[in-house]
Amino acid sequence: MNGLNIPDTNLERVVIIGCGFGGLNLAKKLNHQRYQVVMIDKHNYHTFQPLLYQVATAGLEPDSIAYPIRHIFRKLPNFYFRLAKAESIDTENKILQCDIGKLDFDHLVIATGSGTNYFGMKTVEELGMPMKTVPEALNLRSLILQNFEAASLTQDLKARERLMNFAIVGAGPTGTELAGALAELKNHVLPNDYPDLDFRRMSIHLIEMAGKVLPPMQDFSSRNALKYLETLGVQVWLNTAVKSYDGETVKTNKKDLPASTLIWAAGVTGNIIPGLEEGKDYHHGRYQVNGLNQIGEHKNIYAIGDVASMADEQNPKGHPMLAQVAIQQGQNLAKNLNNSSDSTKWKNFSYKDKGTMATVGRNKAVAELYGKLMLKGFPGWAVWMAVHLISLVGFRNRMVVFFNWLVNYFSYDRKIRLIIRPWKGHGQS
Repeated sequence: MNGLNIPDTNLERVVIIGCGFGGLNLAKKLNHQRYQVVMIDKHNYHTFQPLLYQVATAGLEPDSIAYPIRHIFRKLPNFYFRLAKAESIDTENKILQCDIGKLDFDHLVIATGSGTNYFGMKTVEELGMPMKTVPEALNLRSLILQNFEAASLTQDLKARERLMNFAIVGAGPTGTELAGALAELKNHVLPNDYPDLDFRRMSIHLIEMAGKVLPPMQDFSSRNALKYLETLGVQVWLNTAVKSYDGETVKTNKKDLPASTLIWAAGVTGNIIPGLEEGKDYHHGRYQVNGLNQIGEHKNIYAIGDVASMADEQNPKGHPMLAQVAIQQGQNLAKNLNNSSDSTKWKNFSYKDKGTMATVGRNKAVAELYGKLMLKGFPGWAVWMAVHLISLVGFRNRMVVFFNWLVNYFSYDRKIRLIIRPWKGHGQS
């Protein structure tokens, strides 16, 4: 059954849902002479998510961290892309239902990544700002700039203070990097744009439930990241849990923080597709997979990346939801599919931890490489830049990002403070 206008051939069909890091690397490594590869995604581009926070803080334009999917695979035979949303899976008949039609498959790979997890807090979900996609990053950029435009107009000092305050929940790499970027805007950029505002009243609150920033990283990195944040003027609240948010005040277990903007970077959950209930972890929203990334008893349905939880004795909660895990799982699954159709001959996935890193600001970063080498300050920042530049898709994107970083470094400025699409509030079309 084929409602997506995909030609029927004598090749086995591999359907990949999602062009994140896992789906991208799987599709690249598959033998396209042996398989017909069909990729489904609700966007027509691959997003380099680690740099979304720079789009949100006017450091980069979205087209410098996104790349057209059709262009990535333009030279590969037997590859087809369809702009569609996967809605359900008929496992018995091996049919994927999309919003534009149905498609049968021989192998189905779920690489849908993760979404924002609000842990059941409805008010935070309704009024907070997520940052998992390019549109969400653009919404946040518009809101940040609109807040300062509104602050420059109001005569109410308390309202002005709320508009100039930002609460970021979650001090993992995303929250820490976003807090550092906002602090640099406060210290070097925004006072030039809004000379009539007193930026001593602007506060950036980083709220973390754990007892340290960057909880997944070692104490060396956490201590140095905290020092960098405090140097930049970020108010860090550790062992602090958010209770609720009403659009004006963040209520925590310690004190209430006035802020018109709450940015939620505290948790993620897998993007599950209805129709495949086997192996589903309802608490974390991930599919439980075996060492071959197979879901339950289905030998031809797989999950990779953030949406997959491969639990074992060493990792009882599964591998961390990191880009490197998704990349390596995609590559391993492609190698297995290329070598044999018989999964009994396949090689189990083994994660090679290449390290973790986070940047707090100019010349301020921490990096842990292969679990042994610890870097901080300028060396960590240089490694962070090099790794992210190399990992970007497309030569043009690498050059654009490098040029932007170079200009921003020497000018202490960010030229793209543009409200292209004004944020009208939640529920806007």
